[in-house]
Amino acid sequence: MKSTLYKAALALLILGFSACGDFGDLNVDPNRPVSVDTETLLTSAMREVGERVLSNTRIGPIYAQHIGNITYTEDDRYQAVQSDFSGWYTGPLADLQRVIELNTNEETKDAASKSGSNANQIAAARILKAYFINILTDLWGPMPYSDALQGGSGVLTPAYDSQAAIYEALFSELQDAVSQMDGGAGVSGDFIFGGDMGEWAKFANTIRMNMAIRAADANETLAKAQFLDAIADGVIDADLMYPFLAEANNENPWFSEFRTRTDFALTEMMVNEMKSLGDPRLGHYADPTKNSAAAGNPEIVGVPYGLASPSTQPPNVSFPNSTYVKAQDAPLAIFTMAQVEFAMAEAAARGWTADNPEDHYKAAIKASWDQWSVSYDDAAFNAYYSQSGVAWDAGKWDQLIGYQKWVALFGQGFEAWTEWRRLDYPDLVLPEDPLSPSGSIPLRLIYPAAEQNLNGANYEAALGMLGGPDKDGTHLWWDTK
Repeated sequence: MKSTLYKAALALLILGFSACGDFGDLNVDPNRPVSVDTETLLTSAMREVGERVLSNTRIGPIYAQHIGNITYTEDDRYQAVQSDFSGWYTGPLADLQRVIELNTNEETKDAASKSGSNANQIAAARILKAYFINILTDLWGPMPYSDALQGGSGVLTPAYDSQAAIYEALFSELQDAVSQMDGGAGVSGDFIFGGDMGEWAKFANTIRMNMAIRAADANETLAKAQFLDAIADGVIDADLMYPFLAEANNENPWFSEFRTRTDFALTEMMVNEMKSLGDPRLGHYADPTKNSAAAGNPEIVGVPYGLASPSTQPPNVSFPNSTYVKAQDAPLAIFTMAQVEFAMAEAAARGWTADNPEDHYKAAIKASWDQWSVSYDDAAFNAYYSQSGVAWDAGKWDQLIGYQKWVALFGQGFEAWTEWRRLDYPDLVLPEDPLSPSGSIPLRLIYPAAEQNLNGANYEAALGMLGGPDKDGTHLWWDTK
């Protein structure tokens, strides 16, 4: 009670002083400083690729069934399917919007230009915003987009856009951002591309390429046009990796998870599938079990996925690899050449190009092996490739690409789950006693309760765009199967 009275008195005191004269900075919004370095904002937003996308160990890799919990299996049973997205908007998206504003406003653009040309900074911010928004719509479906990040203009309850509308807008946004680059100074604060605007353009085109393949069954005309345009404009030509560091503030998320606990292992399903085909990537994805290594007969063993009552005695299972996956400074992939080649294979299989789809399919598998530092010669690759279930079959292109892409996307949890939802391969395991409302493997995340409570009218409109209830079993726009 005393605290409340004190705060009220202090507020009145400040109000009285402000009425008596000019107190300068009291009228400045401390949450929107005009002197902040735009490079700091860009760096902060770029860190969220590692912190928010690649570091999500509770949804992406779990729902893709690459990784399973050993003891606490609620996440494997989809306890977290109702998830909050507000932090994406108040964090990286707000930072990027501020970069755009500071480089646009006539009063601040000159000061901002010390961090790169105004046009290039705006372009980079637009591209990274599109990257994050694409992830959000692929997780939830319709999302605030056109009205989003307009709090300074009084829009506190933003309307949603349909996923189809967001995709169309992002295609244009990415193209316009690349066209905006002016040949001036590259952006500062960029620890992924080093300020190289040519690499930013490839990143933008790769996002478009990936979105186009994803939209293929929902709007093939748009998807094909955007795919061919993105490839012609130039996509990545090397794996794009996020550079984690050997220090606590910027370390690999799997290293963080295993700092004091051993909660996660590769799933039994993934291990057994890869073992059955003699896949050499398995030894780079996982460590041998501790007992087998100590006995001099190293073996990789997966954990059963989603047990309702797991053993209280931790099983002898294989953790993510200590060198390639969970070393403190082990990089994780943002986009890879395997993804590019799989996309090219699918485009050819769909008849979008005159390429031989098998050539790109083979190249995709090899690119994945290269990414994971697998040593092989032609004989070793051919022995793997010639097996039934691996060798190209034009009548089963979706099944083959679906499985191989699922394996190759290890370490890219959101992307792996999304591609499984789109292609429906491989057959994943339904956990015991799932906690999802659908009782099945989720097809989307459920909107946070705050949206229904605080943004109710727009939430209800979003459900109309979604085309079904706000449940995990409702298909997204591009998920037509």
